[in-house]
Amino acid sequence: MPLLETRVAPGWVDYNGHMNDAEYARVFSLAVEALMDAIGLDEAGRRRHHYTLYTLETHLCYRREAHEGQPLAVEATLLDRDAKRLHVFFEMHDAEGTLLATSEQMLMGMNQGSGRPEAFPEPVAEAVAALPDAPSGDWPPLAGRRIGIRRA
Repeated sequence: MPLLETRVAPGWVDYNGHMNDAEYARVFSLAVEALMDAIGLDEAGRRRHHYTLYTLETHLCYRREAHEGQPLAVEATLLDRDAKRLHVFFEMHDAEGTLLATSEQMLMGMNQGSGRPEAFPEPVAEAVAALPDAPSGDWPPLAGRRIGIRRA
């Protein structure tokens, strides 16, 4: 089930006639916000818990072009977690299910008052535990990639 559904906005299209690379990052950022909503860190939850998520690292891979008006759906798989961090793998597909891009992200739970990392509030931790996750050693094939020039 998609975490986020949207369409390629006209302002996201560049001079090449397809979605600009920065806009892929925007869609995955919106997916993080949807994930936050799903685990109880919507606007009211952030206020109630004085807690939010920060993105520590992201690895975005472009697989196919997206064009103006094209429907997009983003799904998330939890790769790993601890008391205050989430390692999440996002996949962006079109309406036919074609993989357009992936984004692997490390997210950190933060106390908004102190600005310091802190364990998830209990209701958030319970919601995180209910997220779809990849069994240990059975990550999606495109997860865990590193950037570099392959040498023969």
